[in-house]
Amino acid sequence: MRRSERRGHRTAAALAGAALCAVLATGCGIRTTSVPVDAGAAPSRVPCAMPAEDAASQAARGIPVQVYLICASQLVTVDRAVQVQEAKADRLRVATELLNELRRRPTADERQAGFSTDVPKSLRVSGPRTGDAEGALRLSRQPEDLSAQALAQIVCTFADSDALATGETVTLGGPGDYRARGYLCTAETKASPKAVPSSIGMP
Repeated sequence: MRRSERRGHRTAAALAGAALCAVLATGCGIRTTSVPVDAGAAPSRVPCAMPAEDAASQAARGIPVQVYLICASQLVTVDRAVQVQEAKADRLRVATELLNELRRRPTADERQAGFSTDVPKSLRVSGPRTGDAEGALRLSRQPEDLSAQALAQIVCTFADSDALATGETVTLGGPGDYRARGYLCTAETKASPKAVPSSIGMP
């Protein structure tokens, strides 16, 4: 047999084998493709931004408020709803409702957008003690024992409440005998919450 004829037979056999493999693969439920399939980019959400409908649905469940969560290493407000109206409620109840929102795990949509909270779930708030400055609030942990980000979230959220802030100062203490201190929520605090919020001594 000539060399060309042998090559022809081998080529035909190879083609027949390839065709048989393709048939067997199809029969086994394996879909063959000659080129990669581009399914397109996965849906994405703008970081640190919530859809308007989410905020509206939250507002429908109560009085709309804003709390500060962590996103992209900054403090960013999100819309929440609470069952208390600041103008009609006492300060402690307002503080409790706002702290509850900070302690709560962000919603699935918030997490997808990059939001998180550093405020401990076990943290509680109570009213002032005898000798505390007017408007002081006491946390169940010393403010300085909280992470800087958690303290920044609390200070800035409380500072945005007319019922809780005295001027621009939020006065916080802990369970110990230490005197309550005033904390400020500044632009620097919001931009870099890992730095401890500015504090001022109280008389």
